[in-house]
Amino acid sequence: MGNPWVNLTEQLGSDVHRELAGRGSRRAALIRALREAVRSGRLAPGSRLPPYRSVAAELGLARNTVADAYAELVAEGWLTARQGAGTQVARRAAPPVPRQGQPAAPVAQAAPAARPRPVHNLAQGQPDASSFPRSAWLSSGRRTLATAPGDAFGPGDPRGRIELREALAEHLGQARGVRTTPDRIVVCSGFGHALRLLFPGTADRRLAVESYGYAHHTPVTTVPLGVDDDGARVEELGRHPQLHHVLLTPAHQFPTGAPLAPARRQWVLDWAGSRDGLLIEDDYDGELRYDRHPVGALQGLDPEHVVYIGSAGAALSPGICLSWMALPEQLVEPVLAAQSEQEPCACVLTQLTLADFIASGSYERHVRRMRQRYRRRRDQLVTAVAERGGRLRPTGIAAGLQLVLRLPPGTERTLVEAATAAGIAVDGLSAFRHPDAPTAAADGLVVGYGAPSDQAFDAAVDALCRVLSQHT
Repeated sequence: MGNPWVNLTEQLGSDVHRELAGRGSRRAALIRALREAVRSGRLAPGSRLPPYRSVAAELGLARNTVADAYAELVAEGWLTARQGAGTQVARRAAPPVPRQGQPAAPVAQAAPAARPRPVHNLAQGQPDASSFPRSAWLSSGRRTLATAPGDAFGPGDPRGRIELREALAEHLGQARGVRTTPDRIVVCSGFGHALRLLFPGTADRRLAVESYGYAHHTPVTTVPLGVDDDGARVEELGRHPQLHHVLLTPAHQFPTGAPLAPARRQWVLDWAGSRDGLLIEDDYDGELRYDRHPVGALQGLDPEHVVYIGSAGAALSPGICLSWMALPEQLVEPVLAAQSEQEPCACVLTQLTLADFIASGSYERHVRRMRQRYRRRRDQLVTAVAERGGRLRPTGIAAGLQLVLRLPPGTERTLVEAATAAGIAVDGLSAFRHPDAPTAAADGLVVGYGAPSDQAFDAAVDALCRVLSQHT
């Protein structure tokens, strides 16, 4: 019998050797080469890849580098791995035929209630404002004002400034595995703006969302999907034949924290492709992953059926008020029509400054620095809760700016009220639950660790642990 494995060097081509010998992460270079080989068909579905040892020897890499690259691509859905079968290029299974059923009733999800300004801010989703890179941002702003062309201050392209779209296309491709071009990127003034452009005046459009999520994920009539430790239960889409669109947080489900499992990533992409539907990917904190390299964007697997939406909010600052969409080709013109008719463009000076901030490398350096800081805070919080928090189990800790403390049934309201009385801003998990969620509500606290300054974080953790020890 011949060798059962593909000849990886032959399939990847000679470019991989030049890229591996160049600057930057060799792991990232191998991942890019494998993705491209799968996209182009050089690595066919079902092809069995060689073991780590063989690839490491063939390409002159460490075994751990190859193992990490394989694991990343399995998590993203490009590859599959089963004990005894090795690692293979993923085969997408056809999604089951939807069962006929009655449409779900329209739902309006309420936002978490407003509260007085807390002494200790452990609210979810907020970065450390005191860590904003003022000097680097100011330098980018000065260069922008000195070099901006005259047309920057007149009526502009409804897509947004070309400088930012070019910077984003390159950065998203390298950091998140997004496959796009500047002409398919549209700059927006926030996530809600992006959704309004996708669904302009279409009250009859139905959209599936995760049963736990942001209130602004519901711009039109929504149908909730259950959430578990493998992310959204996308197979529940089969119960709703009237649906053609779904909005997910696949890299880090908000707020529970689970990434969408590889099999579910493949399933939902096939579901969208089989009905020419859309998968809207909210990559709200995709670059803030701590225990392993970030899970790549789902969009990279199927750019014609996934709308990728990202922003500067979590990694940099929500005050930047910029987000962006990487669109399938057929959506570019409809979105631009909605942009020009209904929505103002995002601030041009902010766009140009962010473009320079990314192109100069300042954005990447800032994200790398904040990953280290937030990881230390997360570790401190997890350790403190384990020692003083009444044996509560933290989940969703691999990424982002928050974790979830699972609570005994019936205790969430008491804990939130006690924390509020102690001047601590935390959220109950139920505040993010869709009112028509298909599963029973779970009790939990959503605890953020991004917002306090370094000086204030110790006191915030101490105050939280006192409350937990008294009420659990």
